[in-house]
Amino acid sequence: MTVSTINRLIALFDGAYRTLAPELGMCDAERMATLVHQSMSPRTRSYHTSDHVFDMCEGANARQTLAGLFHDLVYYQLDGGFPSGVAHRLKDVVRDEQGTITIRPFAADDDVMVLCAGIFGFQVGQTLSVYAGLNEFMSALVAGHQLHKYLQPTDLIGVMACIEATIPFRNTLQNGASAPDLLARRVRTVTHTYLPDLAGATLDAHVASVMRDAVEMGNRDVRGFALPNHAQFLSNTWLLIDESNAPLKAVGVYSISQYRGALVRMAGFLAHLDPASIFQSHAGYPGDATLGEWTAAAGSNLRFACDYLDCKTVAMAIVEALALATGTDSPVSMFLGDIASLHGKPDRAEDFLPEVAPKALLNEALLKVFEKGRAQESRNDLTSSPLTAFAYRCIGQEGMRTAIAQAHRMFDGAIAPLEFLHMLDRDMVRAIVLACSRIAVSRREALLALEKTL
Repeated sequence: MTVSTINRLIALFDGAYRTLAPELGMCDAERMATLVHQSMSPRTRSYHTSDHVFDMCEGANARQTLAGLFHDLVYYQLDGGFPSGVAHRLKDVVRDEQGTITIRPFAADDDVMVLCAGIFGFQVGQTLSVYAGLNEFMSALVAGHQLHKYLQPTDLIGVMACIEATIPFRNTLQNGASAPDLLARRVRTVTHTYLPDLAGATLDAHVASVMRDAVEMGNRDVRGFALPNHAQFLSNTWLLIDESNAPLKAVGVYSISQYRGALVRMAGFLAHLDPASIFQSHAGYPGDATLGEWTAAAGSNLRFACDYLDCKTVAMAIVEALALATGTDSPVSMFLGDIASLHGKPDRAEDFLPEVAPKALLNEALLKVFEKGRAQESRNDLTSSPLTAFAYRCIGQEGMRTAIAQAHRMFDGAIAPLEFLHMLDRDMVRAIVLACSRIAVSRREALLALEKTL
């Protein structure tokens, strides 16, 4: 039997309270669990859901568990604002003027706000980016509002520092200071301000304890980058694509260019992501060997994912070129068929593609993912990529690298769709045209006429 999501959240809160705030009871655990559950359940979210919370809390201590429960509660750009359950507390914290979000002035006796701003190093009037701390800061602030009456200041500082450490992808500064180095300094300063009697070795031990928890949480939040299974990493990547591209929620309706744009944006992000910026260390923890293994695994996953996304982009670029050469952009389903149907297995373009043996060198692991699918299902897309598998078998890895460069030229308007199609393997393109003509009834005649010109 499976325990419901809300009850799993209640159990996590209750377990943390038994360690850090024994005076809190099950009613308090239920109240806060309900807040987290409601805040993290919008359909706009695919990755940053309660399942991610459970992953973050697996094996965590009490402080880390509370941080894990709250760390993604606010996701401003995905949810279209603050969660309804905490909006009344947060709306006066920041000012949003046409997308520019700044911290409003706050009272000096607002202990939670002062403490949170101190941990994050934020100041009144500072502009906050949704990609560089806004969500984590506001989530930590919610945690502070909910917990400050019940936790010891050292534990509250620890929870907030753990949430700050989940701000991802921060490079070492030119002066050699890392994000954890700067966080450790702020933790020391804030602790000394609020607990002036805590000094010397006791203060050092507190900072070391908080930073170990924080570094572990930050690394746990991105540990998917070091997964040994490329297909599982791709599944996580695809959930992020689903989550960050609102049009893809309209399954069967999103257009070819919308889908292709989502692929291109994610490929661009991953291609420019420095593997060395993903995992954190502080004061020798984790050790260089472990950090090196994680970074190497992340680099391998990123390269594999970029190759995967580029190949899918080429396949979709062919379909996009067919759409533009015979009319206008259209829903993907018009050319390739529905992903699923209540009336049985839908006709799909790949059903009409011929069997083809590999004609060039290729990556067998990549072909396996195209043919067998990613490790997890997506609500918005097929898990396998049969059209991409067909194209990959036809032109191989080097052919895909040449084709993606030409595809980007088409996206940029440097070459016309027909010119792009004529640059590709003729037999491959003709087969795809004929397959799509079996699905796209309104373009059938135009597609068949186009096929004769190739």
